[in-house]
Amino acid sequence: MPKVVSRSAVSSSTDAKPTPSSTAALRVYYCICGEFILVIDKSLSALPRRQTDGAIVVRSQDTENAKARIFKLNATPKDPVLIEREGGHEKQYRFHCPRCALPVAYQSTPPPVKSGPFFYIIKGALSQIQGQVPPDAFEDEKLLSESNIP
Repeated sequence: MPKVVSRSAVSSSTDAKPTPSSTAALRVYYCICGEFILVIDKSLSALPRRQTDGAIVVRSQDTENAKARIFKLNATPKDPVLIEREGGHEKQYRFHCPRCALPVAYQSTPPPVKSGPFFYIIKGALSQIQGQVPPDAFEDEKLLSESNIP
C-alpha cells in the first residue's frame, strides 16, 4: 500500500484578484563577473541618480513621505573609504562582489545593509544580463588616443 505523504489540499482560482506581492516584479542584477548581487522591486534605471558621482539612489528606510525599496544584496562589506568631495569629505562604507571583489555599492553608515536612510549602487557596476558588461560601465573613461599623452 502506498504511503500518504500529505493530505493538504491545493486550490487556486482564476477569478481571484492578484495580490500586491504577486504583481510586484522583482529585478535581478549581476556583477560584471557574473555573480548574483542584487534583487530589487524596481528597475535601477527608474531610480534617481546622485549628482556627485552618478550612483543610483536606493531608499533603504521608510519615512513619512516615502516608502523604502524592497531589496536583497549579496555583497561583502569592506573597510570604509574617505572620498574628497567639493566642500568636504564623504565616508563611504563599501560593499564588494563576493567573487571578484569589485566594489558594487556603498552607504554612509556602517554595515549592515539598510542601516542608513539611503543605499547607493555604483554607476556601471551591475547588469541585468549575467556575464554582460553594463553599458555605462566605462562611460566616464577616456581613451588613451583621446588624451594629450604623447
